[in-house]
Amino acid sequence: MNAYDFDKTVYYGDSTADFYLFCLKRHKKIITLAPSLFGAFLKFYVFKKGTKTEFKEKMYRFLAFCDTEKDVKDFWKEYIGNIKPFYLEQKKDDDVIISASPEFLLKPVCERLKIKNLIASKVNMQSGKYTGVNCHGKEKVKRFYEAFPNGKIDSFYSDSYSDSPLAEIADKAFMVDGDKIESWIFIK
Repeated sequence: MNAYDFDKTVYYGDSTADFYLFCLKRHKKIITLAPSLFGAFLKFYVFKKGTKTEFKEKMYRFLAFCDTEKDVKDFWKEYIGNIKPFYLEQKKDDDVIISASPEFLLKPVCERLKIKNLIASKVNMQSGKYTGVNCHGKEKVKRFYEAFPNGKIDSFYSDSYSDSPLAEIADKAFMVDGDKIESWIFIK
């Protein structure tokens, strides 16, 4: 089986950021959360306090202003064209998408693309609260083996070295930069 990160790998851009902006255009009240989001950004990314999950929960508070199910459906009607051609050309039935993005956001696009295996962050679509932790880094390997106890990754694709733990368990790994795909360079 082949495994893929989603954002900037299979999808041009960051689907969560695109969804946030999509919702902001529809639900103007989201802007009232900007000061607290900026504060959370500074706390996590500048001052290195807290966890990524805590930061993302602050960000996902915008969902309280949304009709999330409808917004997700409408989002993918507009953004389905951001799926990269290389993926569509080599897609297989047993592919696995492993992403830090929320499961509720990726599940509809995976269904449209007939991707059966999705491992993503479990985020409540109304409150933005996580069940568990953000599916990132080593957590992706843990979640992969929970879903596929004897799983074997033939080829793994990602845009980020934060996915090195998954690259290390794959037979082959590839770095995706836009439309350019190169063999993974392992950094020791």
